[in-house]
Amino acid sequence: MTATTHSSVPGVLTALESSWRDGDAAAYAALHSADATYVAFDGTVMTGRDEIADGHRPLFAGIMKGSRLTVVERTVHFPAPDTAIVVQRAGIIMRWQKNRTTPSAKRLSTNTTVLRHDGSGWSVTAFQNTRYHPWARTLMGRLMTRLTK
Repeated sequence: MTATTHSSVPGVLTALESSWRDGDAAAYAALHSADATYVAFDGTVMTGRDEIADGHRPLFAGIMKGSRLTVVERTVHFPAPDTAIVVQRAGIIMRWQKNRTTPSAKRLSTNTTVLRHDGSGWSVTAFQNTRYHPWARTLMGRLMTRLTK
């Protein structure tokens, strides 16, 4: 792998965002490996391109129609030449939030994406999405912090 090969990872990430914005479940799923594992924010597990496409098709036709996947911050790490680990804070901007440039707090997630290079290109092999709710910012977290002072 070369630096040029590594520099193509952001292109795959941009393609994920574009296919989401376009509401194209097939294109979104095609960016994943045939045996990819995809864990949605609610814990739903989808395995393989067909399940990923089938899981996103009704979202893109329904509540997520016209939404945008927006990245707030991102880090990319290459633990091996053919593996990229992307950790990012991102979220969905809904279609009725046309003037927003960043996701609302309730739509913000932290996710980990693992990409592998198979010799011909990069694809997502694993994805884990977790809603971003820092414990210290919750009511219980604030109460517990005050009790320890």
